[in-house]
Amino acid sequence: MAINIARRRFIAALGGASLTWPLAARAQQPAMPVIGFVRSATLTDATPFVTAFRQGLKESGYIQGQNVAIEFRSAENHPDRLPALLAGLIRVPVSVIVANSVAAIAAKAATATIPIVFASGDDPVEDGLVASINRPGSNVTGVSFISGTLGAKRLELLSQVAPKGAPIAVLTNPNTLEAAADRKDVEAAAQTAHQPIQVLEVSNDRDIEAAFETIAQRGCGALLVGPGAFLTSKRKLVIDLAAQHRLPTLYPLRDSVSAGGLMSYGASLTDVYRQVGIYTGRILKGEKPADLPVLQPTIFELVINLKTAKALGIAIPPTLLALADEVIE
Repeated sequence: MAINIARRRFIAALGGASLTWPLAARAQQPAMPVIGFVRSATLTDATPFVTAFRQGLKESGYIQGQNVAIEFRSAENHPDRLPALLAGLIRVPVSVIVANSVAAIAAKAATATIPIVFASGDDPVEDGLVASINRPGSNVTGVSFISGTLGAKRLELLSQVAPKGAPIAVLTNPNTLEAAADRKDVEAAAQTAHQPIQVLEVSNDRDIEAAFETIAQRGCGALLVGPGAFLTSKRKLVIDLAAQHRLPTLYPLRDSVSAGGLMSYGASLTDVYRQVGIYTGRILKGEKPADLPVLQPTIFELVINLKTAKALGIAIPPTLLALADEVIE
């Protein structure tokens, strides 16, 4: 009897150990790092950017769900929500914060220790995100695609398909330095070229719809869409309204042309987010943001959608087609 009791106690102890050992082993494994992916605008239209970001992470050796986790947050075009969203991510805690320009500014105000990697069309030095392009000098680095300084070139390209003498409408969201720089650039270029323009500020869907009514009333012959996360997130609405009003329109990003817009001139935002993913992976491996210079694109592409041109009844001049880096047919 004593032997049986002792045997049962040994088996019970062995069973308890079999449950304890895996738990102890798991406890010793390093926790999977978490990335906080934050946008001031909606995430609904950000799928191409998220896909490109994951590709960049993969190139650095990180695959979501296998050796890294990603927490997505969106302020839904309400920047005042960003501090609370970021506070929640800091409590997770996240290892790196990835953000667009507006969210990055809020992230820097929220933490001086968690690395931040931005994708920004602003000047990050002017925004106060980094001390300099080559030596960021803090917990922040990223990719700047300088969208706010291309307004003059975009206006010149659009004028080649706009009706002669008609005003060109300029759609802008006034809430970022990027938009302010772009507007200044466009206004100066329009004055030099003696091109009449009509600047329309928008901050929500109703503003955009009203802007198109104003464009029709004032006889504008073409539309230049300004840069920034808000207007990028509203590209479907703008593309649809431009089609309804049969308005030749130029956008800052290629993604809008792929979605049915007429023309775009700028850096590839999907490639920007791929680079952001690569930088994020390097930081997860131990590199410091302060040692990673801000990346800047060196190639800006003109993309033209001939299918949209045909639907609008627009003949693209051969000289403009010759300049195009990509023609969608």
